[in-house]
Amino acid sequence: MKPISRIFLFLLFISASYAISYAQENQSYFLHTIEKGQSLYSIAKMYNVTTNDIIRLNPGCDEKIYAGQAIKIPKGKESQKGETFHTIQAGETLYKLTTIYNISAKAICEANPGLSAENFRIGQVILIPLEQEQETETAQAPAEKTAIQGPVQSRCKDMHKVKRKETVFSVSREYGISEQELIAANPELKKGMKKGQYLCIPYPSATTMQPTAPKEDPYAIPPSNNELFRKSKEAPQAISTIKAALLLPFQEDKRMVEYYEGFLMAVDSLKRTGTSIDLYVYDCGKDVSTLNTILAKNEMKNMNVIFGPMHQQQIKPLSTFAEKNDIRLVIPFSSKGEEVFNNPAIYQINTPQSYLYSEVYEHFTRQFPNAHVIFIEPTSEDKEKAEFISGMKQELKSKGMSMKTVNENATKDMLKEALRSDKDNIFIPTSGKNVMLIKILPQLILLVRDTPEQNIHLFGYPEWQTYTRDHLESFFELDTYFYSSFYTNTLFPAAIQFTNNYHKWYSKDLVSKFPSYGMLGFDTGFFFLKGLSRYGSELENNLPKMNLTPIQTGFKFERVNNWGGFINKKVFFIRFTKNFELVKLDFE
Repeated sequence: MKPISRIFLFLLFISASYAISYAQENQSYFLHTIEKGQSLYSIAKMYNVTTNDIIRLNPGCDEKIYAGQAIKIPKGKESQKGETFHTIQAGETLYKLTTIYNISAKAICEANPGLSAENFRIGQVILIPLEQEQETETAQAPAEKTAIQGPVQSRCKDMHKVKRKETVFSVSREYGISEQELIAANPELKKGMKKGQYLCIPYPSATTMQPTAPKEDPYAIPPSNNELFRKSKEAPQAISTIKAALLLPFQEDKRMVEYYEGFLMAVDSLKRTGTSIDLYVYDCGKDVSTLNTILAKNEMKNMNVIFGPMHQQQIKPLSTFAEKNDIRLVIPFSSKGEEVFNNPAIYQINTPQSYLYSEVYEHFTRQFPNAHVIFIEPTSEDKEKAEFISGMKQELKSKGMSMKTVNENATKDMLKEALRSDKDNIFIPTSGKNVMLIKILPQLILLVRDTPEQNIHLFGYPEWQTYTRDHLESFFELDTYFYSSFYTNTLFPAAIQFTNNYHKWYSKDLVSKFPSYGMLGFDTGFFFLKGLSRYGSELENNLPKMNLTPIQTGFKFERVNNWGGFINKKVFFIRFTKNFELVKLDFE
């Protein structure tokens, strides 16, 4: 063989190998488009993979990721429930997905409560439930004949997930079949029907034994997304009496008692307006065994909403129970639970850090579009705010905003050199500790007094609420801002009224700490109980309409993905103006 021919064949072999390798690789992952606030950790938890799995397919993403970036997620790692994931492609519709995966539109919608006709778009990742069992039944031919069978048809026309208060009668009527047909297809119904149970919906008797499947009309127009989503939507259900449970470690932590006391005040306030509420209260301690004993009680399966727990180790079993029994779970305290990424029943009040920071960055650049940011770094290796500062610098760089860094020991003159006369000069310490404030405030005060023509502000952190008494005058003089997802001014009318009522109810004052657990109990109780009273089963679709003014804790709930739960993205900026006014900035 000539050398040129050998080279050609070798190159051809290499090209073919590369093509096969690429095809195999292309089938080994799907794409996820990063959204604001998502981190590698949260993305990994969404898809039941590790961060190392993602880094392996996306080299460099451990150093930097950004909203809008498409990254590869390895396939083959099923979700926690055994389903798979699908990234919507160009030209795909909900109807097309039902044909690809051989499942009903209703099953897809139930698995993805965050999916709608409005957000069904290219790049969206959705959860595909397990395929319906293809149990088959064929027509029996006479023994003496060997008739050729036609195409086999599935025994189940559809699958139905049993909801609360449904009966054999109501389900059979919903699908236009008799009760006998439903029971024949699901013999286990003879022992009773349970919420969450999946039922095989057989074909009506007139067509069940047809040996061949009906031919599809090639000229028929497939149903639109709007039509399929509308048909798959559950009928709204009002809640006449709200059943709510509090599961908290009362004996172990006195703050839980104050939370409960504030919650009771919310219940009383709503009952006065005609809302019917049955409240169940349990001390769940911190052990999983204690929690399981409570969950075994008959009444727990009938709750509309559960508030708790406090301890991290109890979140997973409680969230599993809530999802299984179609109960909303409000987690008021922890921000580190990962269950919210795969459990649609969860509301997480305390915002996960990456989502919180993302909201702060966006509000910061909107509030200070002409900012020149000056970071003040401590002399020690203090990494307390490293993640926040790193993200802030990345955001400022992406917006083309100027920044500079100075040391905490910088004198007034050194700070003056860092200023820009054409910008709003925003000083941000890279530590939120009080010792840092004590060190930098005197020089900043001298700077402001020496340069009255300059626009100078100080920007900081939620924990500064606890230092206000020590630095109130300095905060006002420096036109200080800090961010927080909770805040109340004791001089606000609502805060005064609540504080006075609390004292009347319990003959004691609220604990002087931030956040106030009494106010947190009132805010969370009032928001969710009012929402369930007003919207019933449609609460999730009406969250933006819940325009309630909280005493302390704001709420802005968004789903983490199409199949997961809700996190609270509400962030306030608190401003101490030079006119000695205290302003709570709400950006919604």
